[in-house]
Formats: sequence, C-alpha cells, structure tokens
Amino acid sequence: MAKLQVNNLSVRIPTPDGGGYAVNQVSFEVQSGQVVCLVGESGCGKSTTALGIMRLLSDSVQLSGAISLDDTELLSLSEEKMCNIRGNKMSMVFQEPMTALNPVQTIGAQVAEPLIIHGKATRKSALHSAIELLEQVGIPNASQRIRHYPHQLSGGQRQRVVIAMALACAPDFIIADEPTTALDTTVQRQILKLLLDLVDTTGTGLLMITHNLAVVSEIADHVLVMYAGRIVESGSTHDVFHRPAHPYTLGLLAALPSTHKTERLLAIPGTVPSLSAPSPGCAFANRCSWVQPQCQQTQPELLEVHPQHMARCFYAKQILASDGASHA
Repeated sequence: MAKLQVNNLSVRIPTPDGGGYAVNQVSFEVQSGQVVCLVGESGCGKSTTALGIMRLLSDSVQLSGAISLDDTELLSLSEEKMCNIRGNKMSMVFQEPMTALNPVQTIGAQVAEPLIIHGKATRKSALHSAIELLEQVGIPNASQRIRHYPHQLSGGQRQRVVIAMALACAPDFIIADEPTTALDTTVQRQILKLLLDLVDTTGTGLLMITHNLAVVSEIADHVLVMYAGRIVESGSTHDVFHRPAHPYTLGLLAALPSTHKTERLLAIPGTVPSLSAPSPGCAFANRCSWVQPQCQQTQPELLEVHPQHMARCFYAKQILASDGASHA
C-alpha cells in the first residue's frame, strides 16, 4: 500500500522584518484509498503545506523536515528527479483552474502533456488518451472539447479538466487545494463526487485542503485542523466533529451552519497571527475562551487525548469532558 508521509515539515518564509514559519513541524500521512482533509482559516498555512510537499515554493523559502513517498525522500531530490514525481506519482489540483490552465493552449494539448512528458504515450496516442480522460471526468463531447481553449469552458468544466490532467499518469496521490471554492453548490457536489469516485475506483490517496467543514464531514476519513502553521488537532472525522478537543476546532464547528441549529452562529473573535510576530505560547491564546496564564507563556504539545485522536491544548481532556464538546 502506497503512503505519503510528512514528518516535522517546516516552511520558513522570508519577510522584510526577518521572516517566520508559515508551517511549523507538521506531521501526518495519507495512505492509498484514503481521504485526509486539512482544514483551517485562510492564512493558517494549508496551501503552503501543499506547495511544500510538491516542492513548488520559491528558492528563498526554507524547507526542513522530511517528506517521503513510499521509500523516496522528496526533500533531498534534485529538481530534475522531483519533476519526474510531479504529475506522475503525485499530482495537484489547484484552487483556480484559470490560473492552472494555459489560456493559449487547447484543452487536449494540456491534458495530453503529462503523458508525453513522462513518456507514458506518444503525441498521437496521448490525444486519444486525453479524450478518454475528459470523458472519465464527465466532460461532454470530449472529442470536440479537446480543440477548445479554457475560456470556452464553464468554471466546473475547467476544474474537471484540471482533475483530468492530475489523473493522466495515474498518480498514487492527489493534493486538491480548495478545488470547489469558486464553484456554485451544484457543481461543487459534482466535483466532490468525482474526486471520491476516483479514490474508490483507482485507490488514489487524496489530501484535500479546504475551509469548508460541511464538505469535510461528508468526504474525509481523517481530519487535520491547522492553525498558525501548526496542527492543533487530528483524528477520525467522527472524533473531530463529535468529540472536538481543541478550542479552535470548537470555534470552527460553532460557526458551521446546520438545519438543526436554532441559535445564532458564532464567529471566532480576532484573526490569525502574523508570521513575523510568533507567540512564545499557544498561537490561539488571544482568541481562546479557555485561555489561562500558562497558555500565553508555553507552547502546548500535540498529545493523544483519545486513541488516534491528538490535540495541542493544555485543557484538551477537560474540553472533551465538557458539555461544549458535544455540540457537534
């Protein structure tokens, strides 16, 4: 069984006032056929984590830790060897398809390109494969669509094209970064169903990055909650949604609309802290209703609070035992 393993990944980004960690000692794994969702507000480091795994950050950014794809350590690979991994063993579906697609190349040429680059097909057979891939992701009249350009397709169709490109070489893992954000609700559901069907039929592992907890509750096997560059809670979807153990997770769930909620939705006060002003203690302390003096002074460790359920909070077990943890 293939495995993508991330161990103590840190990403330090230079800034005019000295720089800071957008991702700080993050560890997790994704196995074949598994859906893992990485959730959190904008600015928490989710996309940076994905780009770090794919080695798509600029040379000025410092990466440390370890990322292994089966027995291959990715951070130590040359750029040439990493290019053999991208699109072949591991692919990425970006948030906005219009920036991921080349506006002056036809759809067929772009879907065929990974097959040609990685030596999976000749140029002629790659175009035939491109038609099959477009049909697989639900593009109607695929044999005609291969001659179209991105602007001639709808937003949902463009996202399907990006997914077809990611699938072209039958990768072991796909990273999807907010793949449904710009789409209407109906198309969102179609894209999510497509991704889940692909996981079920091909055994591909999926790392989904999103801020949409409603989506997470429907598709994830395992959930990683990220705040200010750190994983603050991780566990099965059931545990994280029904037995949350971190105040940040509680806040995210309290802001989640639901048909059975009658009370007003609650927003988390404040904003994600700046990279250049790290706290010596818990980064969430200034927004937390459970805060105590030690939270401001000491960084809590990520510890197991229940089998296979981790939380980075001094009061995680009290939260689990409290009535507040049962609201989800």
